[in-house]
Amino acid sequence: MALQKAKDIVSTNPVVVFSKSYCPFCVDVKQLLQQLGASFKAIELDKESDGSDIQAALAEWTGQRTVPNVFIGGKHIGGCDSTMALHKEAVLPVAFFFMTSALDALKIGLDS
Repeated sequence: MALQKAKDIVSTNPVVVFSKSYCPFCVDVKQLLQQLGASFKAIELDKESDGSDIQAALAEWTGQRTVPNVFIGGKHIGGCDSTMALHKEAVLPVAFFFMTSALDALKIGLDS
């Protein structure tokens, strides 16, 4: 049930950060995404009643037990270090541009 919930969240949001509100690495990733203008969904596992189950399901799914656990376009990116490395390589802004363009095109296609 927790695994399906995590997969549903990831499949319905372009950018997802599974986080804990007190985690400084999570704060860093969320601040970076905000600075880049990315629209993202943060799931604060310490605030969710089934947060520990979701975290265990994420570990089973991705092999990563720690937070932040970041997904972009349905793809598991990793944690803080991986996300920051993609930013330093200038991959994140390009990914967000193409992802936003694709999502906009999909929305236009659905609206017509």
